[in-house]
Amino acid sequence: MNDNKKEIIRLLRVSEGESVSGQEIGEKLGITRAMVWKYVKALRKEGYHVRSSPKTGYILDAYPDRIDPDELRQLLRTTLIGGDIRYYDELESTNITARDIAAKVCEGTVVIAETQKKGRGRMGTEWQSIPGGIWLSIILKPSIPLENVSKITLVAGIAVAGSLRKNGIDAHIKWPNDVLVRGKKICGILTEVSAEVEKVDYVILGIGINANVRIADLKEEIRHNSTSIANELGKVIDRTAFVAELFYEFEQQYIRFKTKQFTDIIDEWVNLSDTIGKEVKVTTPSKIIEGKAVGITEKGALVVLDSNRKRHEIISGNCRYSD
Repeated sequence: MNDNKKEIIRLLRVSEGESVSGQEIGEKLGITRAMVWKYVKALRKEGYHVRSSPKTGYILDAYPDRIDPDELRQLLRTTLIGGDIRYYDELESTNITARDIAAKVCEGTVVIAETQKKGRGRMGTEWQSIPGGIWLSIILKPSIPLENVSKITLVAGIAVAGSLRKNGIDAHIKWPNDVLVRGKKICGILTEVSAEVEKVDYVILGIGINANVRIADLKEEIRHNSTSIANELGKVIDRTAFVAELFYEFEQQYIRFKTKQFTDIIDEWVNLSDTIGKEVKVTTPSKIIEGKAVGITEKGALVVLDSNRKRHEIISGNCRYSD
């Protein structure tokens, strides 16, 4: 989209439903009213609902449900996250693209796609990344030991749940990497790391949120266990504004992670947890552990007490709730 069309959209959006005359727009852009009209017609073809009146001017009634990277940059309140935004209509996977560029870009660089052809969850499972969602990866370069990387997943869960709660959605975190609403999955988090001999080079934090996703469009096998922001609120949201809020929430939590005691973060995670207190079955690469989830350690491990009251500390695994 060229700069003039971007500026027309910005002027109409900041007017908040009030009309803006073609003459006023033309003067601000240094173009004729006829050129303004030409751009408005082009915007209509791109899905922007611009109402016009010869006497009052132009009003933006609706705009396409897309994440607008230019507007996102204007909305950001962060100093690190989103400093460099790479936006795509479609990718194989935002994590794959982020991994390809991670060594060459600054910390906080974000890769966003409207859809993914090969979105993945944990343990290689498919993550359906259809239009209307928020599919993004954040490149992080923390100076931390390799054993602490799993904590970043917990930090991200707090940020996502916090952003959802600010939008009136009662979100909770399921260990280790899901965010649930009314027991249904609304978000998945996938953390990947590149490291050499215990030294972390970079972390790719993949976040997938069913924002304006139509639940009916999801595959039948996951539909009944999934929800979306639009489904919970009964209306679509401004995904661009939500992403800006998410970046701010995550940056605040990330700063805490790097500067504060992790026990403070643990307390907040536990308060938001859907898992603590539940009977769980956790599958790890070497064994299956069943018991009651009772807490999180300072290393970010889930604490499970089995039927013999034996304590297990699990850093990574696939967690299911027992019936």
